[in-house]
Amino acid sequence: MKITIKGEMTLADIARTLREVMYSLEEEHRLRYTRGATLYINPTNGFGDEIKVWTKDGHELVTLTATGPYRSAAEDFNL
Repeated sequence: MKITIKGEMTLADIARTLREVMYSLEEEHRLRYTRGATLYINPTNGFGDEIKVWTKDGHELVTLTATGPYRSAAEDFNL
């Protein structure tokens, strides 16, 4: 399944849009599980010009991997 968000916007707006899309998939389409997701973003400077993102040690940030939301100890021990 492909989800496309069009137009230049802030990361906060992208995140809010993704939450709205996920809510729609859950509530309107009854989708509950997926085996992961890949999100491609096109960084800009706010004026439509593409930019590169750099790490603190001067390397270009090309791939960022996440393992899911932070789980608290209360969740791990069913508290």
